[in-house]
Amino acid sequence: MNSIKARLPATLTTDRLVLTTPTLAHVPDIARLANNERIFQVMSRLPFPYTEADGRFFIEQVVTSPNECCYAILDGDGIFMGVVGLRFDPPALPELGYWLGEPFWGQGYASEAAQAVVAAAKTAGIPALRSRALLTNTPSHNVLRKAGFSVIGEGTDAQGNLAGRRLALMRLEFDR
Repeated sequence: MNSIKARLPATLTTDRLVLTTPTLAHVPDIARLANNERIFQVMSRLPFPYTEADGRFFIEQVVTSPNECCYAILDGDGIFMGVVGLRFDPPALPELGYWLGEPFWGQGYASEAAQAVVAAAKTAGIPALRSRALLTNTPSHNVLRKAGFSVIGEGTDAQGNLAGRRLALMRLEFDR
């Protein structure tokens, strides 16, 4: 198991959210919310259409991977809203990624969830994080800026749904 992943808490709590390990019980909500072309258009690794089989694959293969630390984003009533987490691809810095179901956009939930994961990463001793977003994805740029990230350059995604598309490359250095 990735030693950094082992240092991250299983559950994070914010003022409005609970971030916890996604489970098979979340699959119907994952499939319903992720099966959205607007989300697919900005995500590198999300298939479309997105089915319950894709949700089961995510839970059984991605969530359990030593290279992923995934959190289900739940509201105070336990309603599933999306996913946030870190991907570990050494020697690269851990990468923050997230998606939020469209009914929850524009309410600050993605920012709140991202900030919680960033704080947990800092507490776990991670020296810096990276992230990326399409140059045209202003809402994602705003979420990342609020979490402390700065644009360090531009690049082109080499694979996945965004292959060939221009990205803002972002980084967050923790003060030590």
